[in-house]
Amino acid sequence: MKVEYAVKELTCKFRCHLVARTLSGNPTIVLFSSFSSMNSGYISDSGTLNHEFIREKDDFRGRRRGNGGIGLLGYEENNDLKSNLCCFKLARDNFDGAMSGLDKIKQMDFTENCFSGRFKGTFGSRKNEEELDGNEDVEDDRYDTDGEFRVLNSYDRKCKQDVDTLTYERDESEFKHPLVKETWRLIELRSRWNPKYEEKLRHLLRSLKPHQVCAVLHSLADERVALNFFYWADRQWRYRHHPVVYYAMLKILGKTKLCQGARRVLKLMLRRGIQHRPEAFGYVMVSYSRAGKLKHAMQVLTLMQKAGVEPNLSICNTAIYVLVKGNRLNKALRFLERMEIVGITPDVVSYNCLIKGYCDLHCVKDAIELIEHMPLKGCPPDKVSYYTVMGYLCRERRIADVRELMGKMEDSDLVTDMVTYNTLIHVLSKHSHSDEAVEFLREAEERGFRVDKVGYSAIVHSFCQEGRMEKAKEILTEMFEKGCTPDVVTYTSVLDGFCRVGKVDQAKKMLQQMFKNSCKPNVVSYTALLNGLCRSGKSLEAKEMMNMSEEEWWTPNAITYSVVLHGFRSEGKLSEACNVASEMIMKGFFPNPVEINLLIQSLCKEGRANEAQKFMGECLRKGCAVNVINFTTVIHGYCQKDDLEAALSVLDDMFLNNKHPDAITYTVVVDALAKKGRIEKATELTMEMLRRGILPTPVTYRTIIHRYCQNGRVEDLLKLIERLLLKQPYKSAYNQVIEKLCCFGYFSEAYNLLDKVLRTASRIDAHTCHVLIESCLMRGYPLLSYKVACRMFNRNLIPDLKLCEKLSKKLTLEGNLKEADNLMLQFVERGHISHSVLVSC
Repeated sequence: MKVEYAVKELTCKFRCHLVARTLSGNPTIVLFSSFSSMNSGYISDSGTLNHEFIREKDDFRGRRRGNGGIGLLGYEENNDLKSNLCCFKLARDNFDGAMSGLDKIKQMDFTENCFSGRFKGTFGSRKNEEELDGNEDVEDDRYDTDGEFRVLNSYDRKCKQDVDTLTYERDESEFKHPLVKETWRLIELRSRWNPKYEEKLRHLLRSLKPHQVCAVLHSLADERVALNFFYWADRQWRYRHHPVVYYAMLKILGKTKLCQGARRVLKLMLRRGIQHRPEAFGYVMVSYSRAGKLKHAMQVLTLMQKAGVEPNLSICNTAIYVLVKGNRLNKALRFLERMEIVGITPDVVSYNCLIKGYCDLHCVKDAIELIEHMPLKGCPPDKVSYYTVMGYLCRERRIADVRELMGKMEDSDLVTDMVTYNTLIHVLSKHSHSDEAVEFLREAEERGFRVDKVGYSAIVHSFCQEGRMEKAKEILTEMFEKGCTPDVVTYTSVLDGFCRVGKVDQAKKMLQQMFKNSCKPNVVSYTALLNGLCRSGKSLEAKEMMNMSEEEWWTPNAITYSVVLHGFRSEGKLSEACNVASEMIMKGFFPNPVEINLLIQSLCKEGRANEAQKFMGECLRKGCAVNVINFTTVIHGYCQKDDLEAALSVLDDMFLNNKHPDAITYTVVVDALAKKGRIEKATELTMEMLRRGILPTPVTYRTIIHRYCQNGRVEDLLKLIERLLLKQPYKSAYNQVIEKLCCFGYFSEAYNLLDKVLRTASRIDAHTCHVLIESCLMRGYPLLSYKVACRMFNRNLIPDLKLCEKLSKKLTLEGNLKEADNLMLQFVERGHISHSVLVSC
């Protein structure tokens, strides 16, 4: 091994020396050698990315000014030989630093298959690279500082703001380009990835123009996949993202909660020296806001200040929007005041955000006052300002205030048009104010406006949701009379409404009417009808209709299969439900864990735990998202059948399938074992739970206490309770132990545990003592009850007077007069009863 290591080390030094010798002779060879060394350092011997080496490559790209005769996509660079030579020296230094050691030497011979495997791992799983970027701090709800306002101090009134030329605008023609379509197709095949596909995608990447790369990113339905493709493309040789691609990626992430990914893309821009404008930071702020992280969203302003980027009106409006969305209206108002102080004049967008904030806090009067105040600031309100307040008033059904506001809008030279009426109709219909929506519909028609099918459909849908099918049919007939032909959305709303009220036959007639009026039903229409059939107990008919889907020229989707599956399950036809689930999986529609668990639970209730396990195994093999709850349900099913060996076998299978049991899983098994008297095995599993770092829940405590007390294993219980309390404190643990011991007649053991309870002298402790006193009294142990009462007095806990009077009579009957008198004297000494009352007794 030492000889082999020495040979490889000499080989490495020889290669480095060859690079240095070639530097002054042939730049082309140096370019190839240096970049080969960089590519060699991408991947470690374990098949993972060498992040340190990637950062060196990023620094190399950031410093590079020329391309040495090799063009980089979407970026023009100067072909300066001196700059290239400097870059080659830098690459050689990186090569020397990265390739030291035997592990680095192994990287030089890394195969293309391993590289393809890395790509497959990126696109084949749903783990995002932003998830590996570190966890951020938990958002603090008390966050209310103004530290981020300092960024406004960097605003220069005299500096002219540049026009943003880096924003990508969607062009439908680019989405239809063959290169874009083929790239999208290859990315969608990521589940069946191989080196051949990757090489083809790499070749396509070098042929794509910057705006075509943006089109590929926008065409991907899953933003996580788009982000992974962005990262993968950035690592490819002979390719470099154009700045417009960065902005396109940030714009996509700004519409999601993938804030970590957005922040990484922004930092990548800063490291690469890409031109960064305030809009880029705004996208990251919005992404944080969508994720509910207001503090981190506002800290992006500090990051922008450190980057030397001056704020503009756009980023200020974004900050106001983020604050309003995070329920920090007062801070948004302070931010607006600070904007005006530094010379940034708010526009109508700024004020509209504040109006939305007032309405969200139900301060509609303040919103109206702000609208009236806007002209004094030189910024008259627009229709959006009025629509925002009108929307709130419509939700509250304040129609008179809506009409008053419409009058104010017309006084401000803003004409009430069809858009206004459509807005009111939609908001009222959405909040089940159908009659008021019809009033505005009539008013719009009287003023000469023609309501389109969208407005009519909203009203029809609202009536159907309320179950007022006659009114819905009237509106539908009115649409025909006025030449407004209903579309598939309108018909589907009526069809679904009939199914909701149980009139499935009427829904079938509506489906036939759709065909007569040349309106082809879609999968939503059929799914609504199938749902109505299943609700009426006609799941077999629904299944037959779904089987005829090919003849009817429609294709069931995942929701369609789920409707029929749950229809069979609710009718108790579990075998048919399992068959539908299998067919669903075969068609490529995977049921979610909740749907799987409902079916498993139904099978277990009928004692068919074996079938439940078989069904779960099939789902697991087909790639469904089976979780720990599904396994726990199967385990509970076996425990109900008293088949503990099968339950323990499923518990072992969880580890084999990388599904780690939780506290509920262990509690179910421990309860079943202890119920059968297998205390040692139950204790072993409980200790295993603690070793795995799983903390017991209150249910775990109650279960263990009940079963151990039931079996009379008090010493084992106390030892186990002490172990559990070390991991997870539980204040009433010993209280529950005493009460359970009383239930099973272990009074002396319960009395011996009073020291554990009377340490705190709380109400819970008093209740536990009362339980012990009453239990002992009922079982014929009045002296033991007397001792408990005396110990309560010693801890300044006053026992229940009526219970002690009952105890005193019992002691008297058994001849224990001294104890009976002493018990009542304790109450007299503490002033709870008078001496005269005691004497009369």
